[in-house]
Amino acid sequence: MRKITMQEVERHSTAEDCWVVLNGKVYDLSSFHPEHPGGSKIITTNAGKDLSNLFNSIHPKDIVRRLLAPEACVGVVDESTIDPARHVLAGPKKPSPRARQLTSASEAGKEGQARQWQKPPIDTMLNTFDFESVAARTMSEEGWGYYSSGADDEITLRENHTAFQRIWFKPRVLVNVKDIDMTTSILGAASSFPLYFSATALAGLAQEEGELAVSRAAAKSGVLYMLPTLSSHTLDDMLAVRQPGQVQFAQLYVNANRERTREYVERLAIGGVRALFVTVDAPQLGHREKDMRNKCTNTADVQKDDQVNRGDGVARAISEFIDPSLNWDDIPWLQSVTTLPIILKGVACGHDTVMAYKTGCAGVVLSNHGGRQLDTARSGIEILPEAVAALNGHDPDWRRCFQLYVDGGIRRGSDIFKALALGATAVGVGRPVLYSLASYGQRGIERMCSLLKDELAMVMRLMGTPTIADITANHVLFSNLTTHLPAQAHDHLQLGTYEPLRPAAKIAITPPTPSG
Repeated sequence: MRKITMQEVERHSTAEDCWVVLNGKVYDLSSFHPEHPGGSKIITTNAGKDLSNLFNSIHPKDIVRRLLAPEACVGVVDESTIDPARHVLAGPKKPSPRARQLTSASEAGKEGQARQWQKPPIDTMLNTFDFESVAARTMSEEGWGYYSSGADDEITLRENHTAFQRIWFKPRVLVNVKDIDMTTSILGAASSFPLYFSATALAGLAQEEGELAVSRAAAKSGVLYMLPTLSSHTLDDMLAVRQPGQVQFAQLYVNANRERTREYVERLAIGGVRALFVTVDAPQLGHREKDMRNKCTNTADVQKDDQVNRGDGVARAISEFIDPSLNWDDIPWLQSVTTLPIILKGVACGHDTVMAYKTGCAGVVLSNHGGRQLDTARSGIEILPEAVAALNGHDPDWRRCFQLYVDGGIRRGSDIFKALALGATAVGVGRPVLYSLASYGQRGIERMCSLLKDELAMVMRLMGTPTIADITANHVLFSNLTTHLPAQAHDHLQLGTYEPLRPAAKIAITPPTPSG
């Protein structure tokens, strides 16, 4: 590969002739920068420079391999010709924490005196909502806005959890529940209990170790982790942290360039991934105002930059390559390029569940993308009885080769039990993993997982179900699940950690500092 001096790179510094250096390689981005999800100007204004620091602070290094054509690389840079003062663009400063000033009345009578919030010890975390409340105060504005946002009015975001409260228990008594066995099998892989860590984009926004810490925590907790396509760390790094005997799954966004998808799927299979979860509910990203609002208010002097859509937020900036033309005809092609079992992630009705079964998929995840896509879409747990009935009507023996999963809103061990009772093989959790990671790192995830295990064991004992196989639909009442009427009083833990959407007039926008 040709060696190129920085002086030559500097000569290609216009929008029409745009070269940059990324991790020692020189790329011609003249054709790519107009399509850059983060906007064209961030590239064109820094053409002719080494953008490695800025690039690495936002992207995994292998995203170049995934998204850019090989011919975009025109050579390697002669590092001896780089002058850091002139050629190297610094990365962004580490975002300051969202630690908030809380007002409380002290026992000494100093009512209304403000004090700095302090993170509570990890052993005071008693439920998943506790981690969310800590994460809200420790994450950057950008990270919190991206993780916590839902579509439009965020009705579905809240419904995902409250739907579980419309299912009531019907316990059995005088059952020997001295020993509780929560172990199960998910797509042939052993799990310590029927839960997996679902793929979530950019775990590095929670903590620097990101997906690496999530994978390690999954191994320690004896659960499965689904590697995300849109990760903060490279695929090779995520595969490298796999512990002896650990099983990893992978989530896939299908690229409009099918060859890129084929190459990525081959890398997953070679890397030892055991199943492929294909996201099918994101032909277009939902309207996530917290994320969008955050990007707008955190950008100074917006009106001077009319080339960048600053209202799209983090979500848009990382997912422009996802193919909106993906359809049922593509499933046979995907099956032709891999022997991995294929599960469709984001199925939302019984009819599509049967379609997935008929096309030879190994299962579906009933999901609404964490309430981030289509507001007032039903929760996964509400769709579950419909999916089971549709499968039973098509082939009563469907369980021999097909599995149902649910994600969205799982916050308690009782939620896991209810999903299993209604026919799920296991449930996926996403935000609880991110919030516990943001709060306490890897050990936070491990504690969060341990709390859910303890809760599930308690519920199984009180319900008279010593094993997972003992849990059936006879243990729950769910006739009100589809009525969408409140089943009980306010859920104070959820409402206490939920951050409401706010209109623009109530959001403080700091004006840009005048130059000079």
